Amino acid sequence: MTTVLVTGAPGWLGTRLVEVLCENTTNKVRCLVQPMVDVATFGKLPVEIVHGDVRSMAALKEVVRGVETVFHIAGVIHPKRIKDLYEINTNGTRNAISAAAGAGVRRFIYISSNSAAGHNTGWGRPMTEGDLPRPYMGYGKSKFQAEQIVNEFHSLGRIETVIIRPCWYYGPHQPDRQTRLFKMIKSGKPLMFGKGNNLRSMSYIDNVVQGLLLAEKTPQANGQTYWIADESPYPTIEIYRTIAELLGVKLRPRFLPGFSSAIGELADGFLQAAGQYLAEIHVAGEMAKDIWCSIDKAKRELGYQPTVGLEEGMRRSITWCRENGIEI
Repeated sequence: MTTVLVTGAPGWLGTRLVEVLCENTTNKVRCLVQPMVDVATFGKLPVEIVHGDVRSMAALKEVVRGVETVFHIAGVIHPKRIKDLYEINTNGTRNAISAAAGAGVRRFIYISSNSAAGHNTGWGRPMTEGDLPRPYMGYGKSKFQAEQIVNEFHSLGRIETVIIRPCWYYGPHQPDRQTRLFKMIKSGKPLMFGKGNNLRSMSYIDNVVQGLLLAEKTPQANGQTYWIADESPYPTIEIYRTIAELLGVKLRPRFLPGFSSAIGELADGFLQAAGQYLAEIHVAGEMAKDIWCSIDKAKRELGYQPTVGLEEGMRRSITWCRENGIEI
Protein backbone atom coordinates (compact mmCIF):
# COMPACT_ATOMS: atom_id res chain seq x y z
CA MET A 1 0.00 0.00 0.00
CA THR A 2 1.30 3.44 -0.99
CA THR A 3 1.29 6.24 1.58
CA VAL A 4 0.37 9.65 0.20
CA LEU A 5 0.69 12.86 2.19
CA VAL A 6 -1.57 15.88 1.67
CA THR A 7 -0.75 19.17 3.34
CA GLY A 8 -3.37 21.88 3.46
CA ALA A 9 -6.34 19.68 4.25
CA PRO A 10 -9.04 20.20 5.21
CA GLY A 11 -9.34 23.04 2.74
CA TRP A 12 -10.99 23.69 -0.58
CA LEU A 13 -8.66 21.68 -2.80
CA GLY A 14 -7.18 19.50 -0.07
CA THR A 15 -10.51 18.08 1.05
CA ARG A 16 -11.58 17.13 -2.46
CA LEU A 17 -8.20 15.61 -3.25
CA VAL A 18 -8.38 13.48 -0.09
CA GLU A 19 -11.87 12.26 -1.02
CA VAL A 20 -10.64 11.12 -4.43
CA LEU A 21 -7.44 9.57 -3.08
CA CYS A 22 -9.48 7.55 -0.59
CA GLU A 23 -11.48 6.03 -3.44
CA ASN A 24 -8.31 4.15 -4.41
CA THR A 25 -7.98 1.31 -1.93
CA THR A 26 -4.25 0.99 -2.65
CA ASN A 27 -3.67 4.43 -1.11
CA LYS A 28 -3.01 5.13 2.53
CA VAL A 29 -3.81 8.82 2.90
CA ARG A 30 -2.11 10.91 5.55
CA CYS A 31 -2.92 14.58 6.16
CA LEU A 32 -0.88 17.26 7.86
CA VAL A 33 -3.52 19.38 9.59
CA GLN A 34 -3.03 22.65 11.40
CA PRO A 35 -3.37 22.32 15.19
CA MET A 36 -6.90 22.97 16.48
CA VAL A 37 -8.45 22.76 12.99
CA ASP A 38 -11.77 20.91 12.83
CA VAL A 39 -11.48 17.75 10.71
CA ALA A 40 -15.20 16.92 10.72
CA THR A 41 -15.26 17.54 6.96
CA PHE A 42 -13.38 14.26 6.49
CA GLY A 43 -16.35 12.39 7.95
CA LYS A 44 -15.66 8.65 7.95
CA LEU A 45 -12.90 8.77 5.35
CA PRO A 46 -10.01 6.41 6.20
CA VAL A 47 -7.51 9.23 6.73
CA GLU A 48 -4.54 9.32 9.08
CA ILE A 49 -4.47 12.78 10.64
CA VAL A 50 -1.26 14.30 11.96
CA HIS A 51 -1.49 17.74 13.51
CA GLY A 52 1.37 20.07 12.74
CA ASP A 53 2.49 23.25 11.03
CA VAL A 54 4.62 23.62 7.88
CA ARG A 55 6.69 26.14 9.81
CA SER A 56 7.83 23.33 12.11
CA MET A 57 10.59 21.08 10.75
CA ALA A 58 10.08 18.64 13.62
CA ALA A 59 6.44 18.10 12.63
CA LEU A 60 7.33 17.72 8.96
CA LYS A 61 10.11 15.21 9.55
CA GLU A 62 7.65 13.07 11.48
CA VAL A 63 4.79 13.24 8.97
CA VAL A 64 6.83 12.40 5.84
CA ARG A 65 8.16 9.07 7.15
CA GLY A 66 7.28 6.24 4.79
CA VAL A 67 5.57 8.57 2.30
CA GLU A 68 5.76 7.96 -1.46
CA THR A 69 4.20 11.20 -2.72
CA VAL A 70 3.61 14.60 -1.16
CA PHE A 71 0.87 16.89 -2.44
CA HIS A 72 1.89 20.20 -0.93
CA ILE A 73 -1.22 22.39 -0.91
CA ALA A 74 -0.79 24.20 2.43
CA GLY A 75 -0.61 27.95 2.06
CA VAL A 76 -2.25 31.25 2.84
CA ILE A 77 -3.95 33.46 0.24
CA HIS A 78 -5.43 36.29 2.28
CA PRO A 79 -3.03 36.82 5.21
CA LYS A 80 -3.39 38.82 8.38
CA ARG A 81 0.15 40.11 7.84
CA ILE A 82 2.22 40.22 4.67
CA LYS A 83 5.07 38.39 6.36
CA ASP A 84 2.74 35.39 6.84
CA LEU A 85 2.85 34.88 3.08
CA TYR A 86 6.57 34.29 3.13
CA GLU A 87 6.65 32.37 6.41
CA ILE A 88 4.00 29.91 5.23
CA ASN A 89 4.02 29.88 1.43
CA THR A 90 7.76 30.24 0.88
CA ASN A 91 9.56 29.02 3.99
CA GLY A 92 6.85 26.43 4.67
CA THR A 93 7.44 24.97 1.21
CA ARG A 94 11.20 24.94 1.81
CA ASN A 95 10.61 23.04 5.05
CA ALA A 96 8.21 20.58 3.46
CA ILE A 97 10.41 19.69 0.50
CA SER A 98 13.52 19.52 2.70
CA ALA A 99 11.81 17.05 5.00
CA ALA A 100 10.46 15.07 2.04
CA ALA A 101 13.85 14.86 0.32
CA GLY A 102 15.51 13.85 3.58
CA ALA A 103 12.99 11.05 4.09
CA GLY A 104 13.39 9.63 0.58
CA VAL A 105 9.97 10.69 -0.71
CA ARG A 106 9.76 9.85 -4.42
CA ARG A 107 7.80 12.84 -5.77
CA PHE A 108 6.85 16.26 -4.40
CA ILE A 109 3.94 17.96 -6.14
CA TYR A 110 3.71 21.65 -5.38
CA ILE A 111 0.43 23.47 -5.91
CA SER A 112 1.35 26.98 -6.92
CA SER A 113 -0.93 29.69 -8.36
CA ASN A 114 -1.56 31.85 -11.39
CA SER A 115 -0.34 34.74 -9.21
CA ALA A 116 3.18 33.31 -9.38
CA ALA A 117 3.13 34.08 -13.12
CA GLY A 118 1.19 37.34 -12.89
CA HIS A 119 -1.25 38.43 -15.56
CA ASN A 120 -1.41 38.60 -19.34
CA THR A 121 0.73 41.27 -20.95
CA GLY A 122 -0.94 41.24 -24.35
CA TRP A 123 -4.62 40.89 -25.23
CA GLY A 124 -5.42 37.68 -27.05
CA ARG A 125 -2.35 35.74 -25.93
CA PRO A 126 -2.58 33.16 -23.12
CA MET A 127 0.11 32.73 -20.50
CA THR A 128 2.27 29.64 -21.03
CA GLU A 129 4.81 27.76 -18.94
CA GLY A 130 7.61 29.27 -21.02
CA ASP A 131 6.75 32.88 -20.22
CA LEU A 132 8.93 34.96 -17.95
CA PRO A 133 7.09 35.05 -14.59
CA ARG A 134 5.84 38.41 -13.37
CA PRO A 135 4.56 37.49 -9.88
CA TYR A 136 1.68 39.63 -8.70
CA MET A 137 1.91 41.31 -5.29
CA GLY A 138 3.09 39.59 -2.11
CA TYR A 139 1.08 36.43 -2.61
CA GLY A 140 2.41 35.91 -6.11
CA LYS A 141 5.98 36.62 -5.01
CA SER A 142 5.72 34.17 -2.11
CA LYS A 143 4.42 31.43 -4.42
CA PHE A 144 7.01 32.13 -7.12
CA GLN A 145 9.83 32.02 -4.58
CA ALA A 146 8.46 28.66 -3.46
CA GLU A 147 8.51 27.48 -7.09
CA GLN A 148 12.18 28.46 -7.29
CA ILE A 149 12.92 26.39 -4.17
CA VAL A 150 11.13 23.38 -5.63
CA ASN A 151 13.02 23.70 -8.92
CA GLU A 152 16.31 23.98 -7.05
CA PHE A 153 15.68 20.70 -5.22
CA HIS A 154 14.92 19.05 -8.56
CA SER A 155 17.99 20.45 -10.30
CA LEU A 156 20.16 19.09 -7.49
CA GLY A 157 18.63 15.65 -7.99
CA ARG A 158 17.33 15.47 -4.45
CA ILE A 159 13.71 14.62 -5.27
CA GLU A 160 11.27 14.36 -8.17
CA THR A 161 9.09 17.46 -8.44
CA VAL A 162 6.09 18.76 -10.36
CA ILE A 163 4.68 22.29 -10.11
CA ILE A 164 0.98 22.84 -10.80
CA ARG A 165 -0.44 26.30 -11.43
CA PRO A 166 -4.23 26.35 -11.05
CA CYS A 167 -6.30 29.49 -11.51
CA TRP A 168 -9.47 30.80 -9.84
CA TYR A 169 -10.96 27.75 -8.07
CA TYR A 170 -14.65 26.93 -7.99
CA GLY A 171 -16.56 23.89 -6.85
CA PRO A 172 -17.70 22.02 -3.70
CA HIS A 173 -16.08 22.73 -0.33
CA GLN A 174 -15.82 26.39 -1.28
CA PRO A 175 -14.73 28.86 1.42
CA ASP A 176 -16.66 31.88 2.67
CA ARG A 177 -15.07 34.25 0.15
CA GLN A 178 -16.66 32.36 -2.76
CA THR A 179 -20.00 32.23 -0.97
CA ARG A 180 -19.84 36.01 -0.52
CA LEU A 181 -19.42 36.34 -4.30
CA PHE A 182 -22.53 34.20 -4.83
CA LYS A 183 -24.51 36.34 -2.40
CA MET A 184 -23.32 39.53 -4.07
CA ILE A 185 -24.43 38.22 -7.45
CA LYS A 186 -27.75 37.01 -6.04
CA SER A 187 -28.44 40.58 -4.94
CA GLY A 188 -28.55 41.29 -8.67
CA LYS A 189 -26.19 44.24 -8.49
CA PRO A 190 -22.60 43.07 -8.07
CA LEU A 191 -19.71 45.42 -8.72
CA MET A 192 -18.09 45.07 -12.13
CA PHE A 193 -14.79 46.76 -12.88
CA GLY A 194 -14.65 47.92 -16.48
CA LYS A 195 -17.02 46.25 -18.94
CA GLY A 196 -16.39 42.73 -17.66
CA ASN A 197 -14.80 41.62 -20.93
CA ASN A 198 -11.46 40.70 -19.35
CA LEU A 199 -10.70 36.99 -19.61
CA ARG A 200 -10.22 34.72 -16.61
CA SER A 201 -9.12 31.11 -16.57
CA MET A 202 -11.11 29.14 -14.02
CA SER A 203 -10.16 25.82 -12.43
CA TYR A 204 -13.05 23.59 -11.44
CA ILE A 205 -11.90 21.67 -8.38
CA ASP A 206 -12.27 18.18 -9.91
CA ASN A 207 -10.33 19.30 -12.98
CA VAL A 208 -7.49 20.34 -10.67
CA VAL A 209 -7.60 17.01 -8.85
CA GLN A 210 -7.36 15.22 -12.20
CA GLY A 211 -4.25 17.27 -12.99
CA LEU A 212 -2.68 16.46 -9.63
CA LEU A 213 -3.21 12.71 -10.02
CA LEU A 214 -1.74 12.79 -13.52
CA ALA A 215 1.24 14.76 -12.19
CA GLU A 216 1.79 12.03 -9.62
CA LYS A 217 1.75 9.15 -12.10
CA THR A 218 3.36 10.57 -15.25
CA PRO A 219 7.12 9.87 -15.34
CA GLN A 220 7.97 12.66 -17.79
CA ALA A 221 6.26 15.24 -15.58
CA ASN A 222 9.31 15.18 -13.31
CA GLY A 223 10.84 18.66 -13.16
CA GLN A 224 8.01 20.29 -15.10
CA THR A 225 5.51 23.08 -14.48
CA TYR A 226 1.93 22.89 -15.75
CA TRP A 227 -1.02 25.24 -15.98
CA ILE A 228 -4.21 23.42 -14.92
CA ALA A 229 -7.53 25.08 -15.75
CA ASP A 230 -10.81 24.63 -17.60
CA GLU A 231 -10.74 24.12 -21.37
CA SER A 232 -11.15 27.83 -22.19
CA PRO A 233 -11.15 31.13 -20.32
CA TYR A 234 -14.33 33.08 -19.63
CA PRO A 235 -15.09 36.82 -19.69
CA THR A 236 -15.80 38.02 -16.16
CA ILE A 237 -19.29 39.12 -17.19
CA GLU A 238 -20.01 35.55 -18.38
CA ILE A 239 -18.88 34.12 -15.04
CA TYR A 240 -21.23 36.47 -13.19
CA ARG A 241 -24.09 35.91 -15.63
CA THR A 242 -23.79 32.13 -15.34
CA ILE A 243 -23.98 32.28 -11.55
CA ALA A 244 -26.92 34.69 -11.70
CA GLU A 245 -28.89 32.45 -14.07
CA LEU A 246 -28.30 29.39 -11.89
CA LEU A 247 -29.45 31.38 -8.85
CA GLY A 248 -32.55 32.53 -10.73
CA VAL A 249 -31.82 36.26 -10.66
CA LYS A 250 -31.36 38.87 -13.38
CA LEU A 251 -27.89 40.34 -13.44
CA ARG A 252 -27.70 44.13 -13.26
CA PRO A 253 -24.05 44.86 -12.50
CA ARG A 254 -22.93 48.17 -11.04
CA PHE A 255 -20.23 49.05 -13.55
CA LEU A 256 -17.25 50.96 -12.26
CA PRO A 257 -14.64 52.55 -14.54
CA GLY A 258 -11.72 50.29 -15.31
CA PHE A 259 -9.30 52.79 -13.78
CA SER A 260 -10.95 52.26 -10.39
CA SER A 261 -9.44 48.77 -10.36
CA ALA A 262 -6.05 50.29 -11.17
CA ILE A 263 -6.49 52.60 -8.19
CA GLY A 264 -7.23 49.54 -6.05
CA GLU A 265 -4.04 47.90 -7.32
CA LEU A 266 -2.04 51.01 -6.44
CA ALA A 267 -3.55 51.15 -2.95
CA ASP A 268 -2.89 47.43 -2.50
CA GLY A 269 0.76 47.96 -3.41
CA PHE A 270 1.18 50.75 -0.86
CA LEU A 271 -0.54 48.74 1.88
CA GLN A 272 1.52 45.63 1.22
CA ALA A 273 4.74 47.66 1.17
CA ALA A 274 3.76 48.76 4.69
CA GLY A 275 3.15 45.13 5.71
CA GLN A 276 -0.63 45.46 5.66
CA TYR A 277 -3.26 43.54 3.71
CA LEU A 278 -6.92 44.19 2.95
CA ALA A 279 -8.57 41.41 0.95
CA GLU A 280 -11.22 43.66 -0.61
CA ILE A 281 -8.60 46.11 -1.90
CA HIS A 282 -6.44 43.28 -3.23
CA VAL A 283 -9.31 41.63 -5.09
CA ALA A 284 -10.49 44.96 -6.53
CA GLY A 285 -6.99 45.57 -7.89
CA GLU A 286 -6.99 42.46 -10.07
CA MET A 287 -10.64 42.15 -11.12
CA ALA A 288 -10.21 44.02 -14.41
CA LYS A 289 -7.10 42.13 -15.52
CA ASP A 290 -6.78 39.39 -18.10
CA ILE A 291 -5.56 36.30 -16.22
CA TRP A 292 -5.79 33.33 -18.54
CA CYS A 293 -3.54 30.52 -19.60
CA SER A 294 -2.94 27.78 -22.14
CA ILE A 295 -3.36 24.19 -20.92
CA ASP A 296 -1.84 22.72 -24.08
CA LYS A 297 1.29 21.46 -22.32
CA ALA A 298 -0.73 19.63 -19.65
CA LYS A 299 -2.96 18.09 -22.32
CA ARG A 300 0.01 17.03 -24.41
CA GLU A 301 2.33 15.70 -21.69
CA LEU A 302 -0.04 14.61 -18.92
CA GLY A 303 -3.06 13.60 -20.94
CA TYR A 304 -5.05 16.22 -19.02
CA GLN A 305 -8.63 16.67 -20.24
CA PRO A 306 -10.84 18.98 -18.17
CA THR A 307 -14.27 17.38 -17.99
CA VAL A 308 -16.31 20.08 -16.24
CA GLY A 309 -17.02 23.56 -17.58
CA LEU A 310 -18.38 26.75 -16.08
CA GLU A 311 -22.13 26.14 -16.11
CA GLU A 312 -21.99 22.59 -14.78
CA GLY A 313 -19.28 23.45 -12.27
CA MET A 314 -21.18 26.42 -10.87
CA ARG A 315 -24.36 24.32 -10.72
CA ARG A 316 -22.51 21.74 -8.62
CA SER A 317 -21.10 24.50 -6.43
CA ILE A 318 -24.54 25.93 -5.71
CA THR A 319 -25.98 22.47 -5.06
CA TRP A 320 -23.18 21.74 -2.60
CA CYS A 321 -23.89 24.99 -0.72
CA ARG A 322 -27.57 24.20 -0.41
CA GLU A 323 -26.98 20.60 0.64
CA ASN A 324 -24.64 21.82 3.38
CA GLY A 325 -26.97 24.46 4.76
CA ILE A 326 -25.05 27.41 3.31
CA GLU A 327 -27.49 30.17 2.50
CA ILE A 328 -27.07 31.83 -0.88
